[in-house]
Amino acid sequence: MSSDYISKAMIFSAGLGTRFKPWTDHHPKALALINGKSLLQRNIEYLQQYGIYDVVVNVHHFAGQIIAALDAGKGWGSTVSISDETDEVLETGGGLIKARRLLDGAPFVAMNVDILTDLDLNALIRDHFRHRPLATLAVTRRETSRYFLFDDENRLRGWRNIKTGQERWAGGKPFPGAVTQLAFSGIHVIDPALFPVMRQEGKFSTVDVYLEVGAGHIIRGFDHTGSLLVDVGKPESAELAAGLFR
Repeated sequence: MSSDYISKAMIFSAGLGTRFKPWTDHHPKALALINGKSLLQRNIEYLQQYGIYDVVVNVHHFAGQIIAALDAGKGWGSTVSISDETDEVLETGGGLIKARRLLDGAPFVAMNVDILTDLDLNALIRDHFRHRPLATLAVTRRETSRYFLFDDENRLRGWRNIKTGQERWAGGKPFPGAVTQLAFSGIHVIDPALFPVMRQEGKFSTVDVYLEVGAGHIIRGFDHTGSLLVDVGKPESAELAAGLFR
């Protein structure tokens, strides 16, 4: 299966970017420049490599600047719809609910604007259609503080914060078998069948959703260890990204 089966994506761009100060004192992180191109432009163009030209962008922090940049760049070749969160930033889960009318109907890609990667999106999409879970999460074996926990069939079973020792389990009960901890890459393929089982309202994370529904529904991981991946969360990571993404 090719990426033709997915034609739409959402880029989460509404965050406050508090770790990216001082830039975010006056600008949205989505417009931070890496070698002359904003994170938002780079990810719109990344999606285009896989035939995805219909993009939803949510906005909150300096929303007007993002909208103006999209207008000036004519969506950088894509059709871009705005999901307006100027009243309240809703995080990833709440952001999905807010944008539902723009996304419902077929599986779509969702990704954080501050992730730069050379992940083969076609491979992730093929894996999703092969197994047909509610969502497929791109993950890697890298060091971080928070991990998703997967069983030997790549099914999500829990979440762990290794700094605090906190663990959360799908359905609320610890999984009795062995689990592997993998770091989330901020990219998912989501089936719209996820929407009817999302019970949260307001501001919440997709992590909360996946852990709540993961006992009764299949959420899978897709390991793309070996791909380039930079979480441009802090100014120093922007310097790293500039050396890797031209």
